[in-house]
Amino acid sequence: MLNLEPLHNLKLEVYEPSDVITDLSVKNYLLFSEIEGKVTALACERYLVEATNFYTKLESKYPFKLLDEDSYDRLYNRFLELRTDKAIESMQEDSKEDEQEEDISLTDFLRTSSDILTSEESAPIIKFVNALFYQAVKKRASDIHIEVQEKRGEVRFRIDGMLSKNADLEKKVLNLIISRIKVISNLDISEKRIPQDGRTQIKIAGETLDIRVSVLPTFYGERVVMRLLMQSSQIPHITELGFNESLIGDVKKLLRSSHGIILVTGPTGSGKTTSLHSFLREVEEPEKNLITVEDPVEYKSDNISQIQVNEKVGLTFAAALRSILRQDPDVIMIGEIRDEETAAIAVRAALTGHLVFSTLHTNSAAATISRLADMGIEPFLISSSLLGILAQRLVRVLCSECKEEDDIAKDFAQDYSIPRGAKIYKACGCKSCNYSGYAGRRSIGELLVMNDSVKDLLKVTTDEHTIKTALEKDGLKTISSQLRLMLLDGETSLDEAIRIGLGHG
Repeated sequence: MLNLEPLHNLKLEVYEPSDVITDLSVKNYLLFSEIEGKVTALACERYLVEATNFYTKLESKYPFKLLDEDSYDRLYNRFLELRTDKAIESMQEDSKEDEQEEDISLTDFLRTSSDILTSEESAPIIKFVNALFYQAVKKRASDIHIEVQEKRGEVRFRIDGMLSKNADLEKKVLNLIISRIKVISNLDISEKRIPQDGRTQIKIAGETLDIRVSVLPTFYGERVVMRLLMQSSQIPHITELGFNESLIGDVKKLLRSSHGIILVTGPTGSGKTTSLHSFLREVEEPEKNLITVEDPVEYKSDNISQIQVNEKVGLTFAAALRSILRQDPDVIMIGEIRDEETAAIAVRAALTGHLVFSTLHTNSAAATISRLADMGIEPFLISSSLLGILAQRLVRVLCSECKEEDDIAKDFAQDYSIPRGAKIYKACGCKSCNYSGYAGRRSIGELLVMNDSVKDLLKVTTDEHTIKTALEKDGLKTISSQLRLMLLDGETSLDEAIRIGLGHG
């Protein structure tokens, strides 16, 4: 007898009975899990007809129960994830067993589905690309690299700022995968001689994901790098960026200003864009007009007007900025100050009553002032337009389950002003951290606030070293000093601290 009273708020694990073909049962919306020690067949009211039809055909009679919509969807997505996890393995086996299957026609390529986890009877290449995106999301990768060598290729994921190998591929398979990626990104499949840039959007278990695609011809063939972008809803709140509380308090004070420039600096991959969008979220109000100029637009937002730079048609940062100033903006975000013209317009916008956010590729807050002076901005304009500079880095945090004390690192302790006898830890690697030795990243930053002492200093010099020395005397917590603290607290390793900038001031 069927029990038709739905069970509520259950977080169930996947169970695959040996006498039931999992793919068929999922296709017919009948799922299995253990409830109170018994293997139970499960459905929900939405798919009750399909599920019961399939259930009646089963030889073994499992207890049958209904779940509420949320519990069912959670379990259904877990079954889909399990199936997609197996796709990479089966793809590799397919390519070894049957070389003919590698020569798939373009009509097969063009069979795309709205949700990549539910594409049925897909060809091996489509299955592999779908699985690749799913694996990348599951492992929290920021980029997927598909690289080509003379006889074979490989797939690597950038996780927590470091590249790690994910799969080795045959050369024939690799070319088909690149063609598939070009198709879904609206790029020219036949053009293999010039670089191409595109975008695509995929759905994974109900979540939409934007992907930026770059294809580059190399000596042995094309290589592809795909950047996985967050939706605006996933942008962290300013307090979730990982900075210490005093720094966040100072940044919030700066964001309350009605005009001036706030700069975020650091090398590529240090989280500058995420910080800028987090600042935009903080100042976003219905009565304010927010406009951004980006190359490319990374996080799409509904409440902000975003302009994509297009140099082919003359829409540069500087050209876009000139037009923006006629659009009556309150807050302007410039993706990056790359040249003297953009810097000059940004300063002018700040002086005429606009709040401007932007990034620069410099290594410290003091170096940013020198860089602006090199770009032809007069020191008196810097001191009157600049509100503050946040120089930031992302530091990998050691996995608490497997980190070990590092005896060898103690020999180098004096070189980095680390007290003798201090406990230093190193990365080891275990199952919970995917054998990387690290579990996530944390933001650290140094914040220069343009106060009277800095303004007085700018009347005399724009020299990086002089400014840095004066700021440290005033109590600026440099990136290097924060790395030293993380090291002594056992949060990161000496190797990671040196890679990020320990000892650079």
